[in-house]
Amino acid sequence: MSDLTDQDMTHLRRCVELAREALEDGDEPFGSVLVDPAGAVLHEDRNRTAGGDQTRHPEFELARWAAEHVPADVRADCTVYTSGEHCPMCSAAHAWVGLGRIVYAGSSAQLTAWRRGWGLPDGPVAPLPITTVAPGLPVAGPALELEDELRELHRRLSERQVQS
Repeated sequence: MSDLTDQDMTHLRRCVELAREALEDGDEPFGSVLVDPAGAVLHEDRNRTAGGDQTRHPEFELARWAAEHVPADVRADCTVYTSGEHCPMCSAAHAWVGLGRIVYAGSSAQLTAWRRGWGLPDGPVAPLPITTVAPGLPVAGPALELEDELRELHRRLSERQVQS
């Protein structure tokens, strides 16, 4: 766990709001925000996998957006804030595009433990830490102050998954 600043927490709270919006729209609760070196929000997104495309993660979408809209020499100084630690696909996209620091509210280890505790199966992709996939990336998280709120969003998703 790294020290998180007040600015980090502000952006992480927005990520959790986006995750809540995603859940309320029938999707999985994940949200992300891309911030420029001066601290301004450039772009934000939430999970959009409910339509059947399991690659529609917000972290992946932000990497794509950055590749098209942020100059290559600025990307490494940008920060991606996200409600959940990047999966391997999103970690790779982030690294290939050349984005900088990642700050996450909840870790993959936390999510895996919660899901197992609710009797849900593991996902189809190993929950590798970001730095295993992209060892050069600076990473901070989890934000323990947001753990209960995140766990509740994922609990609500798990109930929906069990019912369907």
